[in-house]
Amino acid sequence: MALSLTDLLPHRPPMLLVDEVELIDGWAVGRYTIRGDEFFLQGHFPGHPIVPGVILCEMLGQSACVLIPERDPGDLAYFAGLDKVRFRRPVRPGDTITFRSQLLRNKGPFYFLSGTGQVGDEICVTAEFSFAVVSSAD
Repeated sequence: MALSLTDLLPHRPPMLLVDEVELIDGWAVGRYTIRGDEFFLQGHFPGHPIVPGVILCEMLGQSACVLIPERDPGDLAYFAGLDKVRFRRPVRPGDTITFRSQLLRNKGPFYFLSGTGQVGDEICVTAEFSFAVVSSAD
């Protein structure tokens, strides 16, 4: 079942970087189709646009939102770390990238995850990452 992104994430365009997110058998599965008119493609690279790696990491993080349990209204999940990040294939306009993430463990407000992004059968990005859940009033 696809969940409402506006209920799950505080992000809004142009920083909402997933089209859909689902929880499937304990895995977060998110998708985004690169249209070609996104702000992050402007100038990266003229005549040969590819999605910047930092944007792929943000997409991966946003797609993992369904793995963080119910939070108080106003709580935000901030990136706390990115580890073992590898970029294996460029992502270009017209590509649909699918992200799969799993929760490895949590300790207090910290959540540790791993995930991948792929276009078709080709892996584009892999990473381990963590979030700290904090009140937006802090």
